[in-house]
Amino acid sequence: MQAIEFEKVNFSYEEEGTNQNADGVFEFASAFSLRELNFSVQEGEFVAVLGHNGSGKSTLARLTNGLLSPKSGKITVFGMDASDAKNLFEIRKNVGIVFQNPDNQTVASIVEDDVAFGPENIGVPREEIGKRIEFALKAVGMEDYRYSTTTRLSGGQKQRIAIAGVLALKPRVMILDESTAMLDPRGRKEVMDVVLRLNKEENITVLLITHFPEEALLADRAVVMHQGKIVMEGKPREVLSREKELVACSLALPKPLKISRSLQNNGVALSDCLDERSLCTQILDKVEKGAYKAVEKRTNGTEIEPTGSIVCENLSFTYNPSSPFATHALNGVSLTINAGEFFGIIGHTGSGKSTFVQHLNALIKLPTAEKKYKPKKGKKKLELAPTVLSVGGFDLADKNTDFRALRKKVGMVFQYPEYQLFAETVFEDVAFGLKNFSENLSEEEIERAVREAIQTVGLDYETVKNRSPFELSGGQRRRVAVAGVIVTKPEILVLDEPAAGLDPLGKEEMMSLLHRIHDEWCKTVVIVSHDMDEIAENCTGVAVFSEGKILASGTPQSLFSDTEITQKAGLDLPFTAKALLLLKENGVDISCGLKMQDFIQAVTAFAKGGKDHA
Repeated sequence: MQAIEFEKVNFSYEEEGTNQNADGVFEFASAFSLRELNFSVQEGEFVAVLGHNGSGKSTLARLTNGLLSPKSGKITVFGMDASDAKNLFEIRKNVGIVFQNPDNQTVASIVEDDVAFGPENIGVPREEIGKRIEFALKAVGMEDYRYSTTTRLSGGQKQRIAIAGVLALKPRVMILDESTAMLDPRGRKEVMDVVLRLNKEENITVLLITHFPEEALLADRAVVMHQGKIVMEGKPREVLSREKELVACSLALPKPLKISRSLQNNGVALSDCLDERSLCTQILDKVEKGAYKAVEKRTNGTEIEPTGSIVCENLSFTYNPSSPFATHALNGVSLTINAGEFFGIIGHTGSGKSTFVQHLNALIKLPTAEKKYKPKKGKKKLELAPTVLSVGGFDLADKNTDFRALRKKVGMVFQYPEYQLFAETVFEDVAFGLKNFSENLSEEEIERAVREAIQTVGLDYETVKNRSPFELSGGQRRRVAVAGVIVTKPEILVLDEPAAGLDPLGKEEMMSLLHRIHDEWCKTVVIVSHDMDEIAENCTGVAVFSEGKILASGTPQSLFSDTEITQKAGLDLPFTAKALLLLKENGVDISCGLKMQDFIQAVTAFAKGGKDHA
């Protein structure tokens, strides 16, 4: 039986004729449209939908469960016409959707109530609701948070609760719209394990919208969308191997395949590989076992000047102190980030990463920095080690610190930077912070700085300056939000999951942008990420957070070579680290940096020279 069928479906958020030319990922026309779309999913099938930001994937999901209605064409779900309002309740009962941003579907203040909301609305008996809450929370690893407040959860924890809310419905079709983007690697695996089990054992139809190739490989079929059309479909391994077509759709090859093809171009006779085990097996078949020591090209950041450094000692923080909902987010954190570093912060969901970085420009202030703070006198008690927090030369433990000047020099980009947008035009939004921090600038100086910031993030100034930021695509809004932070040219730039939810090309462009800013004028860049490959490829140093503490810190190579640390922190390894570990277990010890290019060069040299090359 067909679960979902689209017949010549057309949809556009804008009226015909209002769009401008639409020839790229970040252009403005029809980026949110579906055109004459024919698409079907069989009951029990697992289909992965890939595509660049703005290709129509989320629109497809919303049309499927009746949140949107097509301009023309027909959509049927289990034989029910989605355009008939009488069918919408039954369709939404059978089609559960998990959105990209969990805040868009959080409805209750307590986790338990939020998960129960869906089952209650479709009339599930009370006793059964309790069982479903327990099942759903256990499935996403959040059973310990059953009675917690949803507002105090981290972004990743909220995402798990959103998934649990849909799991509790036990729908016949489950749509996940980039719903694992904010989860740590272990969390992504746990969720995908649950989805696979539900698909195989309960025959639940799964529509997975994702940018993670390893998730798409789990599907029965992969579909690639581009500018509102389906341009490729077939077995995931076959689809993900078509480099020219993927690049034309602003997508990228999976990392294992990219590495194996680079090795092929370097004269190493390998076939295409889509995982580290098959790649390592082929490398071992080609060479004698031995050891090759390559020079590590990654170096630690070196201090340029004190104003670009971050020094933290004994930092603790509790949400809702002295209440039943108290949550200890940080517990004695000590960390030094030298000026000049491109530094990564990693850790499982809820480990304290976001809470820590929000201290760096005093979005969360230390108690001693509050205006009302007065040292207590006359009480004898055990003295605790004082908290030290110095950022860019500013003492954040002192209430007399000029916090306005601090925030000009320490820029913060949040988990969902597009939520920082508020003004009527892109120009006004980008100029807002600049005007607040630099009151004596002329109109010409403001215009010049805004133009430079908008162009730096890869947008055309004349095209976007007078547009509403809310008319732009998700990728464009994110760029505008970043422009609004970098317009003041901060000495330290802190970004919380800057590339989450972006397609592969968008991620590459975002990291390239950050490196360009870092090279040209920003002394220190700090990024929070769940993408271990992103950290290995870009960072000079990294700190691992776990349960509100620093578990370890050092270079990416030193940390990712210690599997005990990553396992304890609930993290995955970057692809290159996995491959190097597998080779070492089989007697081939190749020591090199974890950047993809370093790995390719070292493996090429070893494959051609064997142990005599060392």
